[in-house]
Amino acid sequence: MILKKIVSRLFFPVPVICELLVVGLVLLYFTRKQKVGKVLVVVATALLLLLGNVQVSGVLLRTLEQRYHPFHLSSLPAVMVNSPNVYIVVLGSGYAYGPHINVDSRLSEDGIARLVKGVQLCRKLKSCRLILSGGPPADAETMGKVALSLGIPQREIILEKYSRDTEQEAQFVKPIVGATPFIMVTSASHMPRAMGLFQKLGMQPIAAPTDYLAKYGAVLVPDGIYPNSYGLHEAERTVYEYLGMVWEKLRGQR
Repeated sequence: MILKKIVSRLFFPVPVICELLVVGLVLLYFTRKQKVGKVLVVVATALLLLLGNVQVSGVLLRTLEQRYHPFHLSSLPAVMVNSPNVYIVVLGSGYAYGPHINVDSRLSEDGIARLVKGVQLCRKLKSCRLILSGGPPADAETMGKVALSLGIPQREIILEKYSRDTEQEAQFVKPIVGATPFIMVTSASHMPRAMGLFQKLGMQPIAAPTDYLAKYGAVLVPDGIYPNSYGLHEAERTVYEYLGMVWEKLRGQR
């Protein structure tokens, strides 16, 4: 699993741009393959300018984020709304420990967005079971502490703290929810891949996407014109999800 993550990062936008630049510069300065070196440097520069622009990277990211509509409780079947226990599964998204960092700050930004969405939905329902997923070292446990601080009773929180990726989250959540339809909360860009993995195991997730990154109207401000780190971040999220889909397809998980 660690090897998979290390290798996959080599195909992320910034590493690819750096790889092209390094190879191109080596060819330019240390070999006679000047044309090839120039082409590689030009390609790397073009990728940086294009993917760093939020207009371009936003279009790419929206191919994922717009596959599922924003969720509203009014769209739930009446049988679920009146059920004494509606499962809400919040998928984890990273954890960083620091003895001098507040508990809520130990979660990633998208992890916080997912948790807040799950808590909001849970508080609007008559009764719910908030399943917080994310494995070692303490992703689910940290989300649980934050959920408690936001007013969710301990009896309504279920921790799935052993999974290390989305595939394992699906495997470990299945024994809890069984064939019962449930609300699944994750980032909008991650939702298509997550839905595929959960449905592959015969579960019935109802998509509740959050953490939308591709914004409209950014062209009106300088950050919408010039290349910046946010554009590269959007491009990275897009590549990350599509790489995951390709990997799962090769393994027969989709």
